[in-house]
Amino acid sequence: MTPRSIPAFSLTVLACAVLAGSCSTASVPVPAGDAARAEPAAYSTEFWKGFMDHPHGYLSADSAPNALNFLPPAPAADSERGRADMAAYRASRSLEGTERWEIARADNEIETPSAPRAFECALGVKFEPERMPTLTYLLARMLGDLETIQTPVKRGQFRERPFVTEAAPICIRAETWLAGSGSYPSGHSAMGWAWALTLAEMVPSRADAILRRGLAYGESRAVCGVHYASDVEAGRIVGAVMISRLKADPVFQRDFSRASEELAAVRASNTETVPACSSVLATTPY
Repeated sequence: MTPRSIPAFSLTVLACAVLAGSCSTASVPVPAGDAARAEPAAYSTEFWKGFMDHPHGYLSADSAPNALNFLPPAPAADSERGRADMAAYRASRSLEGTERWEIARADNEIETPSAPRAFECALGVKFEPERMPTLTYLLARMLGDLETIQTPVKRGQFRERPFVTEAAPICIRAETWLAGSGSYPSGHSAMGWAWALTLAEMVPSRADAILRRGLAYGESRAVCGVHYASDVEAGRIVGAVMISRLKADPVFQRDFSRASEELAAVRASNTETVPACSSVLATTPY
């Protein structure tokens, strides 16, 4: 995930006021939680650049689940599961330089508008934010909610990342903030699974491929060497809990409906063949 915790994201939307059959396009900031419930709203195609101007989540801190209250503790290093985690980490270093390693490197992208393109191979269409702005923002806003949900456990049950405990190659640069941030749970795994659950509901005919890609997105973190396998599994729990809560949120429901229509329109008009997901993603690599 990121070096910050519960960030004050900024969200830019296109406020659409219908006056005499026309629509104005003044960009206005929309905060998280209850204050974000103005109707109607259409998302701008002037997207954010990265973490610092990333969209808010849907949920307020008071209404979001707290992972510290529902996740079990991270496995102790000397426990059977802890030893299995370390064995899987050591064994997966042999993947360096392989296709799976390169996919793991690409799956590190999570904050940009185009990050969900990891699911193109499963969706069967290119993920082009300009053609599906509501979907782009919906998937992005989940990252804000994830930070709110997982930060208490990241702090309260701090677990060193595997490459810090035992130095070995990882698929991305070992930045200082990464080495100092908690390994449990895996935020990327949570996001990948939450995105997969959302997209699978939108395109049920491709649900199997989408869900497998969502699992692989989390597995990439163990392949990369920045998380243990149990971090990845805990992340999926967080992702599922987040989606369960978001589905009860009226603004998320509104955006989900609009995003589904966008994606359906893109799929209906698609004439480009998108390669299927690599066969190396079909099974767990560790």
